[in-house]
Amino acid sequence: MIPTVVLVGRPNVGKSTLFNRLTKSRDALVADLPGLTRDRHYGRGVGASQPYLVVDTGGFEPNTDSGILKAMAVQTLLALDEADVIIFLVDGRQGATPQDMEIANRLRRTKCPVLLAVNKTEGMNKAVVSAEFHELGLGDPLSISSAHGEGVKDIIDLALESFQVVEAEPELDQTGDRVPKVAIVGRPNVGKSTLVNALLGEERVIAFDEPGTTRDSISIDLEKNGKHYTLIDTAGVRKRGRVLEAVEKFSVIKTIQSIEEANVVILVVDAQEGITEQDAHVAAYILDAGRALVVAINKWDGLKEEERDWVKREIDRKLMFLDFAEFHYISALRKKGLPELFKSVDIAFKAAFAKLSTPQLTRVLIDAVQQHQPPISKGIRPKLRYAHQGGSNPPIVVIHGNHVDGVKDAYTRFLEKTFRRTFQLSGTPLRVQYKQGSNPFAEAEDKRKPGEGIVSMRRRKTAHRAELKAKKEVDDKDRSAKKR
Repeated sequence: MIPTVVLVGRPNVGKSTLFNRLTKSRDALVADLPGLTRDRHYGRGVGASQPYLVVDTGGFEPNTDSGILKAMAVQTLLALDEADVIIFLVDGRQGATPQDMEIANRLRRTKCPVLLAVNKTEGMNKAVVSAEFHELGLGDPLSISSAHGEGVKDIIDLALESFQVVEAEPELDQTGDRVPKVAIVGRPNVGKSTLVNALLGEERVIAFDEPGTTRDSISIDLEKNGKHYTLIDTAGVRKRGRVLEAVEKFSVIKTIQSIEEANVVILVVDAQEGITEQDAHVAAYILDAGRALVVAINKWDGLKEEERDWVKREIDRKLMFLDFAEFHYISALRKKGLPELFKSVDIAFKAAFAKLSTPQLTRVLIDAVQQHQPPISKGIRPKLRYAHQGGSNPPIVVIHGNHVDGVKDAYTRFLEKTFRRTFQLSGTPLRVQYKQGSNPFAEAEDKRKPGEGIVSMRRRKTAHRAELKAKKEVDDKDRSAKKR
């Protein structure tokens, strides 16, 4: 299971800055959509050799007695129970405070490893700054700068060194067929458990008209139309504003771990409430995790025609980045639209584990380049030569060529859509990666260098010829002098 790294510390020590640095690749997915906030408390970490989950707990004040600070402290303690590794941030410029000591006293009672990170140490003598934090009793302090990135990779590598993540591979049933793991996720009370019960034909999962009745993830075996599945029903992702529901606040950790464990994810959305920012953030996480996805718009039967049109406009506006996924308008309570929903699950699962041959991929690449060449970047047009498959779940296409660092994002999206359309990869994300080919003439003076325009190349060649001519004249004079 994917390890969970929890960031803890008193307010304003740099936890959010560190969180943003560790999860930077996802900021642009939904942040620019109207009505959505950039503020998030969880994300998939980058910059390490394996995937990991990062949780930002907010400012931790363990001794507060009332109000929202008490609720935040309760949430933080719940997050600590879910943590595999804790990074305790302190402010190197302010030094150790009594509040830091109180937090350290609480962290020493946890069972998981705790790393002490002294933040904001850029431009300072790190050994001197870190010395006073030994009194916290949490081992040797590690100096970092979350704003500038100093020491961040080192502390994450140290945090994850004892974990080994196994990729989510499907199991085999008695006939040798692969058994898809299907995670059913969404906010509380959108109908996830009702959907599971409708698929099973029995009241297997508690389903009441009360948000949050499913607290933990439940795995259930399902046989449908002669095929076997493993359903994962997760605790819902609760609206962040309701801070008093502390148990549900960090149930998102279980939801994300279930997404990582699954091969296909069914994202259930409440049609009566439309697309919320929580729906969009979870959808963005599913995309970033590379999981195949089917979206179920539940409670569709209770809407009028104008309300249905509004929901479809909301989908186009807020979930535009899910152009690869199939959307189904269902009623879990009345069991409407479920056969079509699971047909899309099968298609998405097949696409996620599709085998793509190198000759076919290369042929599609060459045809795409002939149809639309990569735009010139810094005076040089990238040369894309051949492609092969680099992985599955999601499918990864590795393209080899020259000057591939100049390929624009828009052209990469064009190639992704071309590969998806040609190989009929519906329901799964597709990754395109580039690998620079070796060029034996890269250092030759008569070749253009990366980023060099034609005029600059001609000037350099003219200057080089002038240098050779001057050197030749000097050599000729030396030879003439020796003859005399």
